[in-house]
Amino acid sequence: MPQTKKNILAVDDEPKILEAVASFLESRGFKVFPAESGRRALEIFDRENISLVILDLMMPGMSGEELCAALRKRSRVPIVMLTAKAEENDQVAGLGLGADDYVTKPFSLKALCARAEAILRRTADDLVPLTVRNSFRDGDLTVDFEKNIVRKKDADVSLTPSESKILAALMKYPGKVFTREELIEIALGENFDGYDRAVDNYIKNIRQKIEDDTRRPVYILTVYGLGYKFGGL
Repeated sequence: MPQTKKNILAVDDEPKILEAVASFLESRGFKVFPAESGRRALEIFDRENISLVILDLMMPGMSGEELCAALRKRSRVPIVMLTAKAEENDQVAGLGLGADDYVTKPFSLKALCARAEAILRRTADDLVPLTVRNSFRDGDLTVDFEKNIVRKKDADVSLTPSESKILAALMKYPGKVFTREELIEIALGENFDGYDRAVDNYIKNIRQKIEDDTRRPVYILTVYGLGYKFGGL
């Protein structure tokens, strides 16, 4: 099965830098979504399945620090910060906000790409959700991935390893749409040799275990023509 192209969100208020970063990364096989402001970046992030964010700290309006904090409230997506600030204290502050790496300007596009690729390799198998423990709808559904426990109305739910991985993948980016191919790659592995429709059966089984009404699900939602998303926000 071919590997799904990774989506990168590049955020910088300097159009020339943004264009250069996008052009170089796309030449390396990535799909790049450029944004010249923090507000625009959040709009794209909430709509697309972003695998990594590259953002500039020094931006008017919403700063890079503010954007990083907003992204961290949404997910654990890897973040690489770009900045002209080279002081150690600035780097420590940026990493303290939740960034995964820090690149100072001026920078090499080749080096930036290498950093991005290295981070994506490190996080490829990371299925830790936004929070380790999740409780939804006043305790109707409680999930603890650290202990591999899922409870529905205080009753234990038994998920298969594949079902658990799919649920974890969806919950890692709540509200974001995953295609069947992405769920197979993320949860089942690139060597999975079944049909992508097998994901539908996994989703059906998960719904039977965690939904009150499988015909009107509130947790695992179908986005027709695209795939599935977790809607239990």
